Amino acid sequence: MQAIIVDDEIKGRNLLREIIEREFPELRIVGMAADGREGIRLIRNHVPDVVFLDIDMPGMNGFEMLQELQTLRFDTIFVTAYDQFAIKAFRYNAFDYLLKPIDKEELAQAIGRLKEKKLQEDFQQRLKALLQQLERPERLPERITIHSMDGITVIPISDIIYLEAAGAYTIFYWKEDKIISSTNLKEYEELLSEQGFFRVHNSFMVNMGHIKKVLKEDGGSILMSNNAHILLSKRKREEFLRLLEQR
Repeated sequence: MQAIIVDDEIKGRNLLREIIEREFPELRIVGMAADGREGIRLIRNHVPDVVFLDIDMPGMNGFEMLQELQTLRFDTIFVTAYDQFAIKAFRYNAFDYLLKPIDKEELAQAIGRLKEKKLQEDFQQRLKALLQQLERPERLPERITIHSMDGITVIPISDIIYLEAAGAYTIFYWKEDKIISSTNLKEYEELLSEQGFFRVHNSFMVNMGHIKKVLKEDGGSILMSNNAHILLSKRKREEFLRLLEQR
């Protein structure tokens, strides 16, 4: 895979190139740019598979640069020093990111995800949603983007009925279908707990808005809007019932 690095900090560019060349021979750095304009020229000349893109650059930031490259298809891994809320916005919209200073293990995980997924045809749609969320941090996202082996799916959060852990993967059950995400349930628990979801069991997280009934049989279970029976952990029962009464 061919890669380009765009970062206005020379130390950042050189460090990232050094790590990639030493640890990840499957990537070949075909160019490095110190600003957005130079980055656009390199990308148009080389048509890379992936761009490691700094966001905060003088003259033209990373987002503005991408908006000028709408006709080209490549994966983007943002390199950022953004705060925790902004990182959550990246995760909702399934963009990969690396926090500065670059951590080798986090880089390995991002490259691993890059190998698994296909090019996203809805890149600009997700970029637009990301920018809107960064502009209005007080507003919770209405949709979530899910990486799967087939590509990327964008679904309304309100349509999700429940999530099930499957090792390192997560199965989403929603009104239309089910999707297997290549992200574990713990990460979705962090994202969706503020959206009316609650982890009722080690293996299950439910949308409180899709609960039909709480059953006493089998030690306690929950009947969902799609008639699925979800196990309710004894240690989670009291907190779950308290949250249910508040709705």
